[in-house]
Parts: sequence; structure tokens; C-alpha cells
Amino acid sequence: MSDVFVHERANGELAAAELRTTRAVRARCAQLLARARGGAGWFDVDDGALDEAADRVADTTRQRFPRLHIPLHSRWRHFEAGGIDRKAQLERLLSGLNAPERAHAMIDLTTVSVLLDAGAGADWKYVEPASGQVFRRSEGLGVASFHAFTAGLFSSDPRHPCQADSEGLRALVTEDLAEAFQVSDANPLVGLEGRAVLLRRLGEILAEQPEVFGEAGRPGSLFDVIISPLGPEIPHTADVDAHDILSQLLLSLSGIWPAGNQVAGVPLGDCWRHPAVRGEGLTDGWVPFHKLSQWLTYSLLEPFAWAGVQVHGIDRLTALPEYRNGGLLLDTGVLRLRDAQAAQQLWQPGDEIIVEWRALTVALIEEMVPRVRERLGLVAEQLPLGCILEGGTWAAGRQLAQDRRGGLPPLRVASDGTVF
Repeated sequence: MSDVFVHERANGELAAAELRTTRAVRARCAQLLARARGGAGWFDVDDGALDEAADRVADTTRQRFPRLHIPLHSRWRHFEAGGIDRKAQLERLLSGLNAPERAHAMIDLTTVSVLLDAGAGADWKYVEPASGQVFRRSEGLGVASFHAFTAGLFSSDPRHPCQADSEGLRALVTEDLAEAFQVSDANPLVGLEGRAVLLRRLGEILAEQPEVFGEAGRPGSLFDVIISPLGPEIPHTADVDAHDILSQLLLSLSGIWPAGNQVAGVPLGDCWRHPAVRGEGLTDGWVPFHKLSQWLTYSLLEPFAWAGVQVHGIDRLTALPEYRNGGLLLDTGVLRLRDAQAAQQLWQPGDEIIVEWRALTVALIEEMVPRVRERLGLVAEQLPLGCILEGGTWAAGRQLAQDRRGGLPPLRVASDGTVF
């Protein structure tokens, strides 16, 4: 291995480390917002419409949570679909395990379920066998993945079905995933094969890092790496910063993302080029988002807390740059396309217009946050960003999309589900 290669790789690792921070996400998105306000790029920004958007988010939040007891935006909300306490169901299945072991199982479930949470398409539904209730979209995917997990689909050990491990994930057959999600010609699920490939790739990555994921290769072993590396007991003073969870996910799981974005051979995942964005060294021209990793981090905060860990620094995570939050901004007029015809085209995730839309979403949602808190009479400690997303921006954006386009986003993006 040449000295030049080693040097370039080292520089690539340094650049990747910087781009894996939410500090970089915010700074790069702010650059593109300032540029848009200066009259450049694909979108006009109407700052006056931010108040209307904040009104809608606050009204939606009050309708959904009249007492303003607002939970975090998390995959665990989808496990509550239909008013069923599936967490309690899981805890019954995990009875007899100690707190770290229960946390391992919940982290396993959360990880595979989030990775399966790509757009389902308008024609797919899941009929829950026990309740008979019908679920679609994110709720359907959440409930289907919950039952697939408890049935042992992702485990290689029949004695321990409620786990996901490298052997079980690598052996996942697309047809078995289709059966678990009730997929048929009459009930098609968008991106089925891509979901199976992503989980098999996860199994490979878990197997390659026994120092992080243990010999069994379980996502839940992240708990030990972060909280209890010296033994099975959870310290009474255990605490975790949300960004520490995100950093570990980005460091350990960066190889699963199919996007070929990399710098000096180091994979970057959900990080995209934009010619107007400036940065130091090899980070120049890159805009990081890490949407799915941040969605996973938000969704892991509760399993950590349920295990007795104090979670802090939630607001270090950013708004999620996906089409419901981004659609909220377009549908309320905060953002306007300079070329209306752009809404008719099919775009790729790396296209400049999509990178800008996502960057403006991060920056503008965060500018909306203090307005929403003021309208609800709550302060940051009572209403962190993760709760505003749940209350919130995601729900309001989804409702607008349903009312105006039958649930479709305002811009068409050819996504494999790992971005949006």
C-alpha cells in the first residue's frame, strides 16, 4: 500500500468525520438557504409564509395532542397504530430478560423496521391478523415489520426469535419478506427487492464488525458499545447524548447505503454534491443530510431511555429532510419553484434541485421551531425539535399531501427508499 494512498485515505476519513456531524448538516444547509434568499437556485423563499406554516403545525399538534403531551418523532409511534400497545406485547415476549437484553431486542427491532420504512406506494396495505385492522404506508410498514420481527424472520436462532442477527439477515429471502408483508400482484409493495437487499447488506456489515456488534452480529450490541462496555449492568449514572448514537451509527453502518457517494474511497451515505456549497479540504462541495440515520437515532432514543439511560442533546439532531417536511414548505408557500414545470419532471436524489429542496427543508423547519413553541406556549425543554416533528411538521405535511395530491409528494423523486 503506497504512502500516497494511505495519506489520501486518511484525509478522506477526516473529511467523512466532519460530514458525519449535524454541525456540518446545519452549516451547509444554511449556505443554501442564504443563497436562495439572495435570489439564486431553484426556489424562492417567502419568509412571511413561515408564520402561516407555523400556525398550521401548531394547530395540527393541538388536534393530535390536546394536552400537549407530545412524544418524540419515532418509529415507535407506528408500532402504536390502531391504538394497540405493541410495545407491551413485545415486553411480554421478552419477559425474563434483563434490562440490557431487552434493550438489545428493541434496538434490533427498531433498526430493521426503520430500514424497511421506504415509501410503500399507494396500492399496498397490511391486514393485521390478530386485530383485523388495515394499515397503509408508514404505519403498515411499521406494524408488518413488528410482526415479522416477533415471528423470527430476522433471527438465525429459532430459540430466540425476537432478535436480528447477521446470519439471519444475510439469509433473508425476498419471497419470505414478501410473504411477511402480504405482497401479491393485487397488493404490490414498492421497492420490495431493494428492502431485502438493504437488510442483507446490513447482515454483511454486522458480521464484519464483531468488535461493535458481537459475534452474533446484532444491531442491539450498539447499546453495549455506547452504555455498558465494561459489563452487563447498566450504570445508575448512565447517560447518552443523541449525537453519540448518531455518530456510532454513521461510523459503523455507513457501508450499507447503496448511494455511491464517497470521498477518497470513504463512503458518505446520504451526502450529496452541490456546486455552490463551500467547505474545508475534501468536504468542499458536499451537503450532508443523513436522514435515515437520524430517523433511526430519533427512534432509538426511547429504547435507551426505557433501559434506564438518561438521554440528552436531542436538539443536536436536525429536522429530517424528507418529502413530508419538505412538502409542508412547498404547500404552505414558504418555498416556491422558480420553474413550475419542475414539478412535472422525475428527479434523482443527487439532482441539484432535490439537494436544494432538502437543504432548505432542514434550515427552514428549524427557523419555524421557535414560532411553533411560542404558539403552543412551550419552551425548548418541554418541546424539543423531535417532538415538533411528531406533533407537528411531519403530520401537517402529510395531511396537505393527502388533501392536494392523494398523498404524493410535490416533487417527483426516483428514490430507492434510503433517502426519502
